[in-house]
Amino acid sequence: MADPLIVKICGIKTSPILDAAIDAGADMVGFMHFARSPRHVSVEDLASLIGEARGRVQTCVVLVNPDNSCVAEIAALGPDWIQLHGPESPHRVETIRAEAGVEIIKALPIGSAEDVSHVAGFASIADRILLDAKPPKGADRPGGLGETFDWGLLKALDPSIPFMLSGGLTPQTVAEAIRTVRPSGVDVSSGVESAPGVKDKRLIEAFIRNARSAV
Repeated sequence: MADPLIVKICGIKTSPILDAAIDAGADMVGFMHFARSPRHVSVEDLASLIGEARGRVQTCVVLVNPDNSCVAEIAALGPDWIQLHGPESPHRVETIRAEAGVEIIKALPIGSAEDVSHVAGFASIADRILLDAKPPKGADRPGGLGETFDWGLLKALDPSIPFMLSGGLTPQTVAEAIRTVRPSGVDVSSGVESAPGVKDKRLIEAFIRNARSAV
């Protein structure tokens, strides 16, 4: 019996959308703490949202190449996970994991076979791996861009490495993605929005429903 699929709704900014994601059956919710993102949430709002979610759903705060003081500040809020979505090296991931005392998701951008070859170096260090589309050159942020990547590249990945899949997933494509790639989980942000940073309750419900039906 395979482990149940993990469904993560990322980039949540408001209590009503948090409630909608939980009611729809999300396993994890993600909050962005990165000023350049249209989904950025302040430390004060993070504290409030994490508090509201506690005991109801797993929480994850997404950081991009954070310094030590930022890691400490976020860890003190008590999220279940910290997601590192920047160019952090394996050594840096290991250091943050030790300092934060919080489980770590490491997001890795995939755009080539070379990118896939780097995954194994993080798999033994991070608690969970998330494979996302590599952003185009000149992009001002590393994720949430609604881009997919060539899933065929993942055929070269060691099949013993579990990973979550992200990058351009939508309610329309998530079932095909799950059947094709067989990830341990799926992560969506822009694919359940009506505008950048604006989550749509019906799209969240459809995404989770379609993801569950594919398993």
